[in-house]
Amino acid sequence: MANGDGKESRVAVLVDCDNVDPRILDHALRFMAQFGRVVVRRGYGNHGTLGNRWQTKLVELAFTPCLQYQFASGKNTADIALALDAMEMLFDEIVDTFCIVTSDSDFAHLCRKLRERGALVCIVGEEKSPLALRNASDHFSEWHPDADAPAEPAIDKKPATEPGKPLPKRRPLFVVNAIKMMAGDSSDGKVTLSALGSYLRRTDPAFTPGTCGFSGMLEMLRTYNLLKLTQEPGGHWTVQLATPPNETE
Repeated sequence: MANGDGKESRVAVLVDCDNVDPRILDHALRFMAQFGRVVVRRGYGNHGTLGNRWQTKLVELAFTPCLQYQFASGKNTADIALALDAMEMLFDEIVDTFCIVTSDSDFAHLCRKLRERGALVCIVGEEKSPLALRNASDHFSEWHPDADAPAEPAIDKKPATEPGKPLPKRRPLFVVNAIKMMAGDSSDGKVTLSALGSYLRRTDPAFTPGTCGFSGMLEMLRTYNLLKLTQEPGGHWTVQLATPPNETE
């Protein structure tokens, strides 16, 4: 997604680690990849949170941990640090799109202030997220604990094949899931191949059709029974779901 100047939007994903489950982070990154390039990844929390259940996830997904000590019992300083950093990034024009990962209604005021200044604001939260928080954002995405189970078929970074032999062809399910998500913002349900390719590279920098054994995106998409390809006037291709969204490959 481009901003008003036609340039690719720059996204910050700021996580309230004291308030949400670490498993939400994969969903948040997939959701925000459709809005632009994620250039800032930060997780905020106290020493108990960041030193235990969040440490592995933050390291795995290349987030910067922002440790905030509690100066007094019962006082959470991580929320204030997140809000101040968000406003600083806005005024310094580091990013133009924000994703706050939280279910805490205290961030509703921050969302309203960011939007008043022209920023696009998304919230990724759990089912417990109150309406005050949901309605303060431009886009809200609800994560469920079982949303990623069973796991999507993974793409091997280095497929084991004998030298000189072609790679085995595989059809990763996350491609269909990406089209489902992106088609929701399209009036005709169609997604251009260029937009799809950009999205997939944002979610997995190592992804190419070649890692799945195909010569290109068009060849790979043609193997999916759930997808319909169309060559539009001008020669470019679009893809859409050929069956209801609740069906799976």
